[in-house]
Amino acid sequence: MTASLATLFATAFLAATILPFYSEVLLFALLEAGGDPTLLVIVATAGNTLGAVVNWVLGRFLLRFQDRRWFAFNRAQVAGAQRWFQRYGVWSLLFAWMPVGGDALTLIAGIMKVRLDLFVILVGVGKGLRYVSVAWVAGWIG
Repeated sequence: MTASLATLFATAFLAATILPFYSEVLLFALLEAGGDPTLLVIVATAGNTLGAVVNWVLGRFLLRFQDRRWFAFNRAQVAGAQRWFQRYGVWSLLFAWMPVGGDALTLIAGIMKVRLDLFVILVGVGKGLRYVSVAWVAGWIG
């Protein structure tokens, strides 16, 4: 089971970055195999939240490269993302679990210099609730 937990952690970690991984599928499979729902949700949440922290770190240091030719975003895109985040604020980080836009949100939080402790709490709560929902839908909680 330790190897399964490590695989779940790694899959959840990678799923929080820009890489296309889907940790919910593995979580469901491990639940079906009789894994402890609480432990699996905690491991998946920790991995996914730590992956989001990587995005936050990238965001913190990203703008120093915005004048480089290879930089993926132009100034207008960065400014638009900053305006959006200022409008909706740090509470929007509760939605960092969303498949579309969630990873970008964690990157923007780094650019906006959101305090790391607040970031981890809000992102962790949102991602944890997503995994609890997956486990509940799978019929393993409640």
